[in-house]
Amino acid sequence: MTLAWAPALDRPDLLAEPVRLALEGLRQEGTEAAGVDVGVIEVAEIDPDQADTAVLVEATGWAMEDMANCIVIAGSRAGQERVCAALVLGHTRADVNTTIRKTLDVRKCSFMGMDDAVERTGMEYGGITPVGLPHDWPVLVDARVLDRDRIVIGSGVRRSKLRLPGAMAAHLPGARVVDGLAV
Repeated sequence: MTLAWAPALDRPDLLAEPVRLALEGLRQEGTEAAGVDVGVIEVAEIDPDQADTAVLVEATGWAMEDMANCIVIAGSRAGQERVCAALVLGHTRADVNTTIRKTLDVRKCSFMGMDDAVERTGMEYGGITPVGLPHDWPVLVDARVLDRDRIVIGSGVRRSKLRLPGAMAAHLPGARVVDGLAV
């Protein structure tokens, strides 16, 4: 299956509202110097039933290593909630119980519940992306993401995907590159 990629901001109908607003904000800030050239971020429409990484890889023939999943993690310390997003390549899984737990500095953490994640991100489950998350959430990026020429990530909705240079993930708002974030 071949997808029709277009500059993301040329197709706002394929973006969740927080994603569109974040991309527009990045464009207005002129963040090219900071490593984010919004003009090279592309979007393509997909069948919403293919939003799951493994299903999309099977349908398109893309490499699992070029897919990146964004997960939302929550934990608490001294009664204070700590939340982050983690961006890991599709053929890996986030090291939630060790690396992410230590990075959040909590005793225990886990995937945020679906309803809570959807409500708090303003994105659809299965389409959550590091672009457009709440400003106070750190986005932990597995260092291996940066080595990929291009990565495919969610767009905030299940009916499309974003594509951008892997190295750009390190420059997204709130991004922090972490070695060994995924296993």
